Amino acid sequence: MLQFSKTETKDLSIAIIVITLLFAYLYSNGTFGMMIYLIPISLVTIGLSFILHELGHKYVAQKYGFFAEFRKWNTGLLIAIITGLFGFIFLAPGAVYIGSYTGIITDEENGKISIAGPIVNIILAVIFLLIEISLKPFFLLSSPLSTYLMITAMIGFHINSFLALFNLLPIPMLDGSKVMKWNLPLWIVSIVVAGLLTYASYSSILL
Repeated sequence: MLQFSKTETKDLSIAIIVITLLFAYLYSNGTFGMMIYLIPISLVTIGLSFILHELGHKYVAQKYGFFAEFRKWNTGLLIAIITGLFGFIFLAPGAVYIGSYTGIITDEENGKISIAGPIVNIILAVIFLLIEISLKPFFLLSSPLSTYLMITAMIGFHINSFLALFNLLPIPMLDGSKVMKWNLPLWIVSIVVAGLLTYASYSSILL
């Protein structure tokens, strides 16, 4: 069972609120009315994607008996806010900090902890894709509700696919470098799946 400290709960809440508002602002092009309309969508898609990604890392780490808590990165949040004002967002709001009480974390343990976040995003991407496909017939009716749900599903599909792909890049500090070090075939399969989902989210070739 996941355990949270008061500090961690506060940091997660702040990060989610900032992320939600920033992406709602970005997608609305700064239009206040549209931003209010998009806040719930931003929360369900980007906010949900972010927190569940981090909780994936946390869950596996705690299963191993490690210390694992999310901490916001104030500098990263500030950079996200500044870049958001210029029409794009460099997102680095924080991360789950993990420590072993024995001082030892094996490559396998580190790899499994690292793959958990992208796997969560891949699962969410597939769920949002299935919702998008199921809503397509109703979307043709152009009802406000079906349109709202369709937009939510499309953004959720794209964001989760991209987050999985980005985090699986074999770059130090990202999840991909740790997964590749532990299990190269699993890393290849994971990043290919994430890449295909990301491509599909741009091109809608599966719809």
